[in-house]
This record gives sequence, C-alpha cells and structure tokens, in this order.
Amino acid sequence: MWFLHFRHGQRAMNMYRFTNSELADIHFIYGLADGNGRAAVRLYRERYPTRRQPNRQTFARVHQNLVERGSFRATIEGTGRRRIARTPIFEEGVLHAVDQTPGTSVRELAASTGRSPTTIHRVLQGAALHPFHVQSVQSLQPDDPPRRVTFAQWFLNQIAADMHFASSVLFCDEATFSREGVFNTHNAHMWALNNPHSTRPRAIQQRFTVNVWAGIVGDSLLGPYILPPRVDTHKYLVFLQEVLPELLTDVPASIRRRMWFQQDGVPSHYARHVREHLDRTFLNRWIGRGGPVTWPPRSPDLSPLDFFLWSAMKGLVYDTIVVSEMDLVARISIAVARIREMPGVFEDVRQSMSRRCRACIHANGRNFEHFL
Repeated sequence: MWFLHFRHGQRAMNMYRFTNSELADIHFIYGLADGNGRAAVRLYRERYPTRRQPNRQTFARVHQNLVERGSFRATIEGTGRRRIARTPIFEEGVLHAVDQTPGTSVRELAASTGRSPTTIHRVLQGAALHPFHVQSVQSLQPDDPPRRVTFAQWFLNQIAADMHFASSVLFCDEATFSREGVFNTHNAHMWALNNPHSTRPRAIQQRFTVNVWAGIVGDSLLGPYILPPRVDTHKYLVFLQEVLPELLTDVPASIRRRMWFQQDGVPSHYARHVREHLDRTFLNRWIGRGGPVTWPPRSPDLSPLDFFLWSAMKGLVYDTIVVSEMDLVARISIAVARIREMPGVFEDVRQSMSRRCRACIHANGRNFEHFL
C-alpha cells in the first residue's frame, strides 16, 4: 500500500512540472485526439515542439483529474503527507528563527514548525541564505588586537618604504609531526556497491614524534632541521649559533646582509642569552618577544609557517600511513623538496602575508579569516 501511495504522490508532483496554460493545452489536444494517448503525444509535439513534452499517461491523468476533481492537478490526498501552504507569516517565522539563532539546523526548524526539511530549505534558499561551515580560528586575549594591528601596520610600512622588504625577513618556526598526524574520518569515504568495512589501523602503543624547524626567506625554504624532542634555552641557542649559519649558506648574500629574523615568543626564544645573541647577530633587525620589533602573541594567522608551510607539509606527509620514525623523517624531507618545486609559491606566500596584514588592520586586530 505504501508503494501505491508513493507512486500516486509522484504522479501528483509531476503535474506541477506544467503550468496551468500548458495543462489546458494538454487537455485540448487530448480531446482532438479523441482520447487516444499516443495520437495526443504526436499532435502535441507537432503543435508545441519547443515545450516540455508530456507522455501519454499525462494526457490521461489530466483528463481524469478534471473529470473527478474539477482540477487539472491531482491533490496530494493519498500520498501519505498533507500539503500545507507556505504563507508569508510562516516564511517570516522561519527567517526570524534563523536570524535569532544562525546555527540552528534545518531539521530543528522542520521539527519546530511541523514542516518538511525540504520546505524549510526552499524558504531559506528563496531568501538567498546559504549554509556555511564554522571555521576554527585562534583564540585571542583582550590585549592582543592592538599588538596585532601595530605589527601589521609596521610590516606594511616597511614594504611601502622598500618593496623588497618582505623577501628579506626570515620567518621561522618549529612544529611537531607525530605518527598519527591528522586524519578526519568524517571526510574519508570508500565508494562501493556494498560496505567494504574498510579500516585504518592505529598504533597507539608505538607512538613517536619528530620536532622540525623550518624557515622561509625570499625564495628559499630552509630546513627541515630535526630538533631534539624538547628544546630548552641552551639547545635553541646552540641551534642559532652553529646550525642556522650553515642553513643560510644557500641564501643570496644580498639578502643575508639586510635580513631580518623572526621568531615567536615561546620561553626558549625569550631567554636573555638568546636575545643577546640575536642583538649581536642581526643588529636590531629581529622580530620577536622582547626584540626591537615585537611579534604579536597568538598570531599564527600572520606567520607564513603556520598559515602555509606546516599545513602544506602535513598534507603531503600524511597522504598514507606512516610506518616508522625513519619513514616520517624521510617523508618530511620529500614534502619540503616538493614544496620548493612549486612555481611561484614563495611570491604567493608574500602576497598572502600582505593581504593578511591589511585584513588584520581592517578587523581591528581580531580574527580576520572571513575577510580573505
């Protein structure tokens, strides 16, 4: 019985594909054909070749609806669902509910109004509303926005005074790569006729991590350099004194002479010995906590390492399951090599940095991803 209701509902809804004027012409042609469906299809096609073409069952149903119900269209009676008119008051109520609670779901609106989700969708689409995913952003403290604006304005002023300034800043950072990486099961699918019950093994008892340093200056990507798992002040100072100069050997001398150094404000970067070394090495040309130019805290959205490099690397590293620590280190090196080969990628990063600074100022130092 439910199948009969469904078929009847389908036929009723199919009638709404035609306008009242078209339905009148369908019934007229059916009369000219003396109730012969096949002849009616032929006559209708000859007279209205550019219209949507009804089949012979449509001619019979239009005539039957007119005789039995006094209307060209079938009612929804018998389809298993009672049609309720969409009134302006109902639509205003739906839009008001969305305006008050933008995060409410279509199912919640359908349940609260007693209408179908399809009806709610049509109301929202008719008002040109679209569903958007919630975006994760960095949490900020109350005194962070002014610091972010100050840095963004300084950076743009430097570019205005020297168009090559952005190419002379060494942006650097550390990131931890684990065995598991980032895997979103909600976005992982296996298309098949039947459920293949695919699995993804996890090795909880065999965890390992790799601490990676990298830097971007001009068109050079420095590193990756594998740091100890825990970097204290002494280890970081040794890195700056002994390792960084070797990593900079491939950077053009013209950039090294005027290069600025940037780092964030983690404790090992803020130690007095580290700051004194940076003062001597870069002669007041460094950006960071306690430096000549302060790096704003909680600002990964302004760091090319955070808004570009780490996500690009992890997308390449975790393409398939990591089997060992050696495999993870090899994949990190391969990912960096592939990024270096991307044409124009570092110019794009510099352009993105400028856009982000402008967006930061426009947002008064608050989260600005929605302006990009």
